[in-house]
Amino acid sequence: MRHGKKINHLGRTASHRSAMLSNMASSLILHKRITTTVAKAKALRKYVEPLITKAKDNTTHSRRVAFSYLQDKTAIQELFGPVAEKVGTRPGGYTRIIRTGYRLGDNAETCLMELVDFNELMLKDATPAKGKAKRTRRAGRTKAKGAEGSAAEAKGAEGDSTTEA
Repeated sequence: MRHGKKINHLGRTASHRSAMLSNMASSLILHKRITTTVAKAKALRKYVEPLITKAKDNTTHSRRVAFSYLQDKTAIQELFGPVAEKVGTRPGGYTRIIRTGYRLGDNAETCLMELVDFNELMLKDATPAKGKAKRTRRAGRTKAKGAEGSAAEAKGAEGDSTTEA
C-alpha cells in the first residue's frame, strides 16, 4: 500500500532528484519550454508552480527562497522579471504539459512542458474565441430577422424612388 506517499522518487536519491528538478526548473524559466518525460514533467510542475507564485510578490525574502530552490541568478532575474509580469493576474496553472509520443530508446512517454502565458500560438487562438458574443437561439433569430427585414424594406424603398424618378 502506498498510503501518504505523494512524491514520485523518479528512481533517484533525494540529492540527485532535487538537483535535477532545480536544473529543469531553471531551464523551463529561461527557455519557456522544455522536452522531457511525463513523469519528470509532473514532478517539475509541483516544484516550479509554487516558485512562480512566490515571484508575484517581489520581496527580498521571496527572492531568497526562490534562489534556495533554483541556485541560478539569471533564472531568478527572469522569474521575477518577465515571467512574474505575465502571470501576475493568473490565479494558478502556470505550466502546460503536451504529450508528444514515446521515445525510441526506452519507450518512455515524452512531453513538451511550457509556461502557459508564453505560447503565442495558443494565445492567438484564444483571443478570437473570447471576442464572440454568447447568443441564444431565440435572441439570434429575432434580431437577425428584424435586421434583415428592415434592410430589405429600406432597399425596396430606395429602389422604388429611383424607378419612379
